[in-house]
Amino acid sequence: MFRNKLQSGLISLVCGSGLDPLATWANHGKGCIKRITDEDIQTLVIEITSVQFCTTWISIPRDPKNVVGIRLPYLTMVIKYLKLPFCFEFVVMDSRNTKRRFRASNCQSGTIVSPLLCHMPLALDEGWNKIQIDLFSFTRQAYGTDFVEFLTLEIYANCRIRRIYFSDRWYKEEELPHSYRMWKPTKKTKSRLAKD
Repeated sequence: MFRNKLQSGLISLVCGSGLDPLATWANHGKGCIKRITDEDIQTLVIEITSVQFCTTWISIPRDPKNVVGIRLPYLTMVIKYLKLPFCFEFVVMDSRNTKRRFRASNCQSGTIVSPLLCHMPLALDEGWNKIQIDLFSFTRQAYGTDFVEFLTLEIYANCRIRRIYFSDRWYKEEELPHSYRMWKPTKKTKSRLAKD
């Protein structure tokens, strides 16, 4: 998808308020995947819900034969915790040309590292969370190798997604473009949104 494109700054994989945000994503499972307006931030988000979280997910790229192909080392996900089981997985290519899968889950209590899978616990606060992952650091700590390329991402139920993006460095909130920022609406913002 992005392998042969110039990669710098910020690259967004999905934005809930974008036009057809899941166009490059595949939907899987029996649960519900829909776009709604979140009451806390008053903007469109993607909601994934299911009685059993592991039965419903979205994945990128849509075609499993392709890869995302991003080399930017920082992954940020703005996710709303719905107080239910939740999990996400991603696969990277490392400096040994080996595909390494990382799984983060709020159902896991400890870290388990096997040759091809690193399963990590995930602690989330109630409401909106900004999950930031240093892909170089994760790959180095788990496998003693270097991150080369991001290949795939799967987001399972139960959550809401505001935005998922990669960056060439960590950006302070005030450095981000307005659409990337996580802010709570004011009365003025709510009234402007109501007029649109």
